[in-house]
Amino acid sequence: MLDPKFIRENQQAVRHAIENKKCEKVDLDKYLKLDEEAGKLQKIVEEARSRRNEISEKIGAADPENRENLIKEAGEIKEELQKLEEDYEKVQAELEEIHLKIPNVVSPNMPVGEDDSENVAVRKWGEPKQFDFKPSDHVDLGVALDIIDTEKAAQVSGTRFYYLKNEAVVLQFAIIQFVLKTLTDEKVLGEIADKTGNPYSKPFSPVVPPILMRPEVMKKMDRLDPIDERYRTVQDNLVMVGSAEHTLGPIHMDEIFEKEDLPIRYIGYSTALRREAGSYGKDTRGIFRVHQFDKLEMETFVPEEYGEVEQEFIVGIQEYMMQQFGIPYQIMQICTGDCGKPDYNQYDVEAWLPGQGKYRETHTSDYMTDYQARRLNIRYRDDNDKKFVHMNDATGFAIGRILIAILENFQQEDGSVIVPEVLRGWAGIERISA
Repeated sequence: MLDPKFIRENQQAVRHAIENKKCEKVDLDKYLKLDEEAGKLQKIVEEARSRRNEISEKIGAADPENRENLIKEAGEIKEELQKLEEDYEKVQAELEEIHLKIPNVVSPNMPVGEDDSENVAVRKWGEPKQFDFKPSDHVDLGVALDIIDTEKAAQVSGTRFYYLKNEAVVLQFAIIQFVLKTLTDEKVLGEIADKTGNPYSKPFSPVVPPILMRPEVMKKMDRLDPIDERYRTVQDNLVMVGSAEHTLGPIHMDEIFEKEDLPIRYIGYSTALRREAGSYGKDTRGIFRVHQFDKLEMETFVPEEYGEVEQEFIVGIQEYMMQQFGIPYQIMQICTGDCGKPDYNQYDVEAWLPGQGKYRETHTSDYMTDYQARRLNIRYRDDNDKKFVHMNDATGFAIGRILIAILENFQQEDGSVIVPEVLRGWAGIERISA
């Protein structure tokens, strides 16, 4: 959530975010009115409490005649205070309800736009390969090589599920090892940090987080809604994560760090589940958009002055890993109509997919400022002050999507697929053949 003081002092920026992130249900004018009312009530409540305390002190020292009058007065103040506190709590509850709906403001770098068609390509790397044959998509390759089976998965689990088999499984775990090696290598991270102006080369700590979480905690992450996107367990009242970030973000909920302990960086690996409720008829072929997938996710906590440069560093990591694979990509600056409510700034990495003949999203990077940290109450000491950390989350690799990119970019005319050189040591294979 935003700092109430920030909202009061930056109303135009907040209105801009509400309008351009399409948060139509947020009534900022009502929030500001309630905020003013709550401030006045708080002052009246504090004055009533002070009077009550003064009378309580006088009662003990008063003579019998005055004591009776003071006790009567104390009772009247008690009744008055109870009513005032009830009024204050009611206003606070209304205020909090609107407060939680107010989106984060957006970076000056973020263009105003309606949807993903107005995202802006800021740079590209690599040239899409020109094949001497008509390239297949990952579905045909997966069937021919016996490494992906969506038909049997549809019979067993329904649409948008798949079996990953044989060499594709080996490749998945090779990718995981590559990511863990990269993100725990201080030398590699130091070079990327230098290029992006980040003063920290501190490695990431690997984590396998829970995939079920309490809905009230996911709400603090501001990732519970839209609720139709989430799988839920009725019996236990738990929500299944749509990304490892959902349980990585709250890992330090209600904690206070020393500034010198920051940054804290995690690379989490987990299965993720999404209902894809709003994607009817979209990407129905293959494994690009599915209900269940495995994903490596970065989550970092930094001092406020390094939040933006931390995002640049993270995008630098994403680019480094894509370049190591040799997959052409472009970096997209996401517009206001395509970003999340908590996001201050967002970049996507889009890999070139020859089977589709276009770039498609494989990574995202979200910088939240202190928006999530305020809800989660994660702070650090800076001299004598306590501040909220700034949080970033970003894709390491969404396994299914990077497998698509590998299969389509490294396919050969005979139907085989060359394994990227950087993965061969972990995979133990150089080529996937039928």
